[in-house]
Amino acid sequence: MTGRQDAVELLAELVSIDSVNPGLVRGAAGERAILERLSSRLSAAGFTVTSVPLSASPGRASLVAVPPAVGDGDVPTIILNGHLDTVGVAGMADPFTPRVDGDRLHGRGAADMKGGVAALVVAAERVVAAGAPIRPVLALVADEEDLNAGSESVIATLPDLGVHPDLCLIAEPTDLALARSLRGFAVIRVTFRGRAAHSSQAELGINAITHLGQFLYAVDRHAPNVRARGGDLMVTVASGGSSPFVVPDEAECLVEMRTTPEQACGEALAEVRSLLEPEWQAEATLVAGRDGWRMDESGPAVDYAAALGGRLGTAPTFDAPYWMEAPLWQQVCPTVICGPSGGGLHAADEWVSLGQVSAFTDALIHVLNDWRPTRPHTETAQESR
Repeated sequence: MTGRQDAVELLAELVSIDSVNPGLVRGAAGERAILERLSSRLSAAGFTVTSVPLSASPGRASLVAVPPAVGDGDVPTIILNGHLDTVGVAGMADPFTPRVDGDRLHGRGAADMKGGVAALVVAAERVVAAGAPIRPVLALVADEEDLNAGSESVIATLPDLGVHPDLCLIAEPTDLALARSLRGFAVIRVTFRGRAAHSSQAELGINAITHLGQFLYAVDRHAPNVRARGGDLMVTVASGGSSPFVVPDEAECLVEMRTTPEQACGEALAEVRSLLEPEWQAEATLVAGRDGWRMDESGPAVDYAAALGGRLGTAPTFDAPYWMEAPLWQQVCPTVICGPSGGGLHAADEWVSLGQVSAFTDALIHVLNDWRPTRPHTETAQESR
C-alpha cells in the first residue's frame, strides 16, 4: 500500500471516530477513543507512546509518540503536530460516516483536521521504517478547539521525554499553502452598573442599558480603524436588565477583537477601555486572549518551508484570519503551518480534498527523508534567540 492509500484509509477511520470536544458540547465523547486507536497503531510501528493528561479535564489526554533512536541518536528532531478534537455536529445527518464523493471525503473533522493528522502519522511511520536520519515526534493533542490545554500540557512534558525539537510542523488546513502569519484575538467582558428605579420615575435611576447602547455605537464607529490595520472588532454577546417596569441597573457585553500578528492581546484590552466614557460605571476585563504569530524570516522554518513548498508547489502566502496554536509552539522551536484542506470547517457539510491529503503525505515523506536544519539540532530555540 502506498503512503497515499494508507493516509486516505486512516483518514476515513479517524473520521468514523467521534472526538467532539466536551468543552464545547456538554457530554460529548472527547478524544479517548481516537487517542487509543492511534496509540495502538503507533506502538505497533515501534514508537514509544506517552499519554499526557489534561490536568483540568479528567479522562482526557493528548498523545506524544517518539520513534526509536536512529544510529547514535544524533539526528534532528521535528514535532509533527495536529489536534484530535472536533467541534460539534449540529445539523449533520451522519457526521461519523465518512462519505466519498469524487475527490471529497465528507464527515466531521475531515478537514479540521483529521486529514492532516492522517498524513502526519503515515509520513512518520514511513520515514521511521526507512531508517531516515531524522526523529519525527508526533504530538497529537486534545482540546485545540477550546482552551488549548492539550498543546500546553504536551509542551511542558517534552523535556521530561527527552524531546528537544528543532522545528514544529502544524498540519492545520491551509489548502497546502504555507502560513505566513495568523491573527491573535481578545475576548473582553464589559460590565455596566446603573441604579434601579421604577420605570415611571426613570429620572431617579441610571439606565445601564443606555450606556451599553452608547458603547455599542462607539464600538461600531471604531471598528473601521481596527479593520484598516488588519484586525477586526465587534460585540458578539449583549444582555441587560431584569424585568419590565424597572430601570435596568446592570448590563454587559462581550467584545471580540482580532489582533494583527504583531499586536499583543493586552493592547486590545487597553483599546476597548479607551472607548468607555468616564461618566459610565463600566469595567472591562480580559476573558480570553492569544497573541498572533508570524513565521520566522530566516533559519530552520524558512528552510523547511522552502523544501515542503517546493514539493507542493506552494509558498508562504497564507495569512490566517483566525488563531491556531503556532504561537505556543513557537516558544519552543521555529514553527511552520501547512496542511490539506477542503470546505465546511465547523459547518454542517465538512469535507477534505483527498488529492490534497495524498499530495501532502507524499511531500512530507520526501522532505522528512532529506531535510536537515541549518543550525545544530542540540541548540535549543531559547539559546538561539
